[in-house]
This record gives sequence, C-alpha cells and structure tokens, in this order.
Amino acid sequence: MAKLTISDHHHNLTFNIIHEFFFGFGVAFHDVSTILPLFLTLLGAPISVAGSIAGLFAILIAAPQLISAIISRNIQNVKISTVKIHLTILPPIFLAGFVFAFFMPTGPKAWIFYYICFVFYALGIGLIIPIWSNFLRHVTKRSNRGTFLGISFIGNSIGGFIGGIVVKKLLSSSIPFPANFGWGFLILFFALIISISSFLGFKVKDIQTNQRKRTIKDFIHETKSILITNQNFRRYVYSRILLTAQFPAISLYAVYSRDMFYFDISDAGLLTATRLIAFGFGSIIAGQIGDRIGHKAAMTFCFACHVFTMGVALTAQSMIWIYGIFVCLGLAQGAFMPAAMSLVFDFAGKKGDNKMIMALIDTILSPFILVAIILGGILSEITSLVVLFQILGVFMIAGLLTIVFLVRDPHHQLKIPTNQ
Repeated sequence: MAKLTISDHHHNLTFNIIHEFFFGFGVAFHDVSTILPLFLTLLGAPISVAGSIAGLFAILIAAPQLISAIISRNIQNVKISTVKIHLTILPPIFLAGFVFAFFMPTGPKAWIFYYICFVFYALGIGLIIPIWSNFLRHVTKRSNRGTFLGISFIGNSIGGFIGGIVVKKLLSSSIPFPANFGWGFLILFFALIISISSFLGFKVKDIQTNQRKRTIKDFIHETKSILITNQNFRRYVYSRILLTAQFPAISLYAVYSRDMFYFDISDAGLLTATRLIAFGFGSIIAGQIGDRIGHKAAMTFCFACHVFTMGVALTAQSMIWIYGIFVCLGLAQGAFMPAAMSLVFDFAGKKGDNKMIMALIDTILSPFILVAIILGGILSEITSLVVLFQILGVFMIAGLLTIVFLVRDPHHQLKIPTNQ
C-alpha cells in the first residue's frame, strides 16, 4: 500500500497485540530478571554468573546490531525480512528445552551448556532488533506511535502475567528439576512460533522504489554525522551510559530477595507475573506521556522507576516489599520500550535511518554494560549486595538527573543529517 491509513494502523495494532501477547507469555518461562538467575543458581553457577545474566543479555543483543543494520540498509520487503530474522532465535531455545526436559543434566557442564544456548539466543535477538524497529516504522503512524507501542506491550504484559502463573504451577509440580525449566523453555519455543506467525497479518506501507541505494560509505557517514553534530544525542547517550548500572541489579534482585526471605522457588513465577503486569502499565503510561508531552518525558519516567526499584530493594522489610521491587522494575522496563524506540524514530526524523541509530546506541552502551556487570560481579563476591546496590543507585540517580536537565526532546530539535 502507498500510504498507511488510520484504519491500517488499528488493523496492525490488533496483530501486534497478538504478537506481543504470545511473546510475553513465552518469555515468562525465560525471564532474565527472575527465572534465569534462579535457574543458574540451582544449577550451581557462581553468583557472579547468575548476576551477570541481564547485563550479558544486553551486551549480546548489542553485538550484532550494527552488522544487522548495515546488511538490512536497503531492504524492500520488510515483512518477510522480519519473519525470517525472527527464526534465528528458535533453534537455541528448542535445543535448551529439549536437553533439559528429557536428559535433565546438572552440575557445571549443565549451566555452561545452557549458557552457550543463551548466547546464541541473545545474539539472535540482536540481529532482530534493527530490522524489527524498521518494520514498526512502516506499520505505524508517527502521531500515534507511542500509544501503539504502549497498548501492544499491554498485550505482552497480559501474556506474561498468564505465563508467570503457569510458571508457578510448573515449578511447583511433580516434574523434577531441571526438567521443569526445560519444559518451560519448550513452551517458549512454541509461543514464539505463534508470535512470529502474526507478522504475516500486518499491512505495510510501501518503500519508495526510486530511493537511492545506500552504500556502506553512506551508512558510515551518517553514523559519524550524528555523533559529531548532534550534541543532544550525545547527552542522551551519556544518560543511558549512567543507567547501565541497572544491569547488575536486575539479575540480582531475585537472588537478593530469596537470600533475605527464603521464598519457595515456585514464587519466582508470581514475581515474574507481577513484573510483567506492571510492564504493561509502564508501557501504556509511557506511550501516553510520549504522545502527549514528549518521548523524553516518557524516558524520564523509565529512569525514575529504576531509581524507585533500587530504593524499594534497599528498604525492603517483608515479602510485600519484594513484590514492590518487581512492580517498580516492571514499570521501568515497560516504559523503556515505547520511550526508547520512539526517541530513536524522533532522532532519525522522516529521512534518517532508525535502524542505524538504534544499533549505534546499543553498540556504544555495550562496553559500559560489560564494565558494569564485571565490576558488579566482583563486588558481589567481596562485599554485601546492599553495598553493591547503594553504589549502583548513585549511578542511576546521576542518569536520571542527566536526562532531566541536559537532554532536550528530539522531536523539537533539528533532525539528524542524512545523505539523500
């Protein structure tokens, strides 16, 4: 179709809700905030390994993004390309699920095997993100994009909430460890198949066929242009660098909570469900804030929720407070996706390459995430988690202050230069 109408936009919203519902339902069985740190701990992995899983996930996602953006810079059929690239995450999840469900390995070799599967899964997600973000640009209207993403991620949170309840039932069933986790990974595999299939129902606006093919030289020029000429973009990246302190904390919240209150492992399902339902509320709140006020304000809300998460963790007095940790974390993570993606589209403007900008941000952040998880892992072994959380909290507050006082909403700024 030549132009996307509001009717097409609503049609695509329906299919995106379906996509996000099944994605959220499946990911509840493979959650990096609760399920995976506890799974690795039970397999005998060191706390530094379990505590690094969320940060490692972010680094691995960032690693292939620039390559993916370069390869996909001249894609014409965005729908089929999006479906094909999503297929890369299926083999490692199926392999992990099959092995743990039917062979039930334990010990050091078991967690190392899972870690290898996890690495390939995360790299696949990294290949997906630039192409998926470009796909979303072609199936949404700019004026309603924040709300589109916010409502879609409510579907993700509802699916995640239902998935979290199923996780609790699964982990408290008579299925022995680690087969119970293995079956969870297989459920994720089949949920992903349904989620990916939903892309086929989208209506996509046409890409101009007379548009000049962009060379790798053009791509590099655009990358240099934004870094050199756009001070506001650099300040936004600085704020995101400071927020990388969240990554060691995310994986340790569940471990920290269990050490404090000794809850049953099956309760991880309820914590996951709590986080994911809050994720949905965070998404719609950020979407509404972004469309009405600006996406910088929506990202500020995300930063503030991360700071509140740390505050609740450091003052927790009972299991009710532990659920509060995951409510705040869910709000932060839910707000992040619509805010971050919309900011990328705003930095790109109408003619900039949003794939390149998203890949560039994540690539810049990856070494800082690596430093954060390495230092977090070292500190978690030589000091208490309370001291570690206090240090991480200081950096999160600095990130919040940076985005509040130094970053301007890019929708009201001069757009990034691009080659025509």
